[in-house]
Amino acid sequence: MDNKRRRIWIDLDNSPHVPFFRPIIEELREREYSLLLTARDAFQVTELTKLHQIPCRAIGRHYGKNKFMKVLGLVVRSAQLLPLIVREKPDLAVSHGSRAQMMVAKLLGIRSVVIADYEHVKHVTHPDWVIVPEVIPTEVADQLAKRVLKYPGIKEDVYVANFQPVSSILAELGVKASEILVTVRPPATEAHYHNPESEKLFSAVMNRLGETEGTRTVLLPRNERQKAEIARQWPDGLQSGKMIIPRQAVDGLNLIWHSDLVISGGGTMNREAAALGVPVYSIFRGQMGAVDRYLAQNGRLVMLETIEDVQRNISLVKKKPSNEPGATDRAALQAVVNGIITALES
Repeated sequence: MDNKRRRIWIDLDNSPHVPFFRPIIEELREREYSLLLTARDAFQVTELTKLHQIPCRAIGRHYGKNKFMKVLGLVVRSAQLLPLIVREKPDLAVSHGSRAQMMVAKLLGIRSVVIADYEHVKHVTHPDWVIVPEVIPTEVADQLAKRVLKYPGIKEDVYVANFQPVSSILAELGVKASEILVTVRPPATEAHYHNPESEKLFSAVMNRLGETEGTRTVLLPRNERQKAEIARQWPDGLQSGKMIIPRQAVDGLNLIWHSDLVISGGGTMNREAAALGVPVYSIFRGQMGAVDRYLAQNGRLVMLETIEDVQRNISLVKKKPSNEPGATDRAALQAVVNGIITALES
C-alpha cells in the first residue's frame, strides 16, 4: 500500500513529547506517511506545539492530581478523541505513553505503539508494541507490551541530534554572561509516581540558590498552580529578578545548553542536560528507572537524595565553554522511526 494512504496517529499529552516527536514527525513526512496529530492542553503542550510549529488538534485537558479526577479526565479525553479517530481511521497509534490514546486504540482495534524510557510507569492497557532504550532489560520491557523493539542511547538523543543553539535567549531572559545560570524544574507533584521527598529537596535547592551570590535561577513550573506556589514561597527572589519564571514557553534545549547547570525533579530535563553534556542534578525521589541508573553510573547525572546532598554536592560554578552540543548521532532517531514503520507494516 502507498505510504500516503497509511495514516499514523501521534498524540502529544505532556510537554517533553513535543520536542521528542518533532524530528520523528519530520522524518515520517519525508518518507511520505500521512499523519494525524493531536495534543492535550496541559503542561504547556499547546504552547510548545506552536513554538515548534507543529500543527496539532488540541483535544482535552488535565484534571489535576486527585486520583478520581485523573480517572475522570482519562475517560473524558478518550470520549473527546473518539469521534475524530472514528472519522479519520488511522492505521497505527503512536505516543510516549498517552493513556487516552491507548484506550481509544484498544476500543477501536487500532494497533498501538508506546515509546517508553521509564519502566515503572503505570498504564491502563498494554500497547501492541513498545520501543525502549537498549539499557532497559529485555525481561522488564517484555512486561510492557506484546512486542518489544529497542533503540541505542537515550530518548533525548532522538531530538538533541538536530539541536542548534541560539545565544539570544540570555538577553531575552536578562541574564549576564558573568552570572551562573541555573535552570530548575520542580518535581511532578501531580504524577502518580511522585514522592513528597522531592518537594523537600526542591525547597532546599531554592533556598541555597537564593542565598548564593552571582547566581540567576530560571524556573520552569509545570502548571499555573505550581507557579503560584513558587511565587508564594519565594516572593523576594522573583521580585528582585534573582529568580526568573519565563512569561511564555521557551525552547527547553536552548535554555539548558546556555545554563551552567540543571537541577530537576523530573526525568526528561535531567536527561536532556546529560545528552547535551551540561552538568545536571536530579531531585527525583520516585523509583529509579534503568536510564537514570545508567546515566548516574556513567557520571552523567548526579542524584541528590538528602538535604545534605543539596548543600554539599551541587557545584555552583560556570561550566566549561563549548561550541557544539553533546550528541550529534542520528542512530536513535532512525531506530525509533524504523520501529514505528515496522509496527505499521507488520
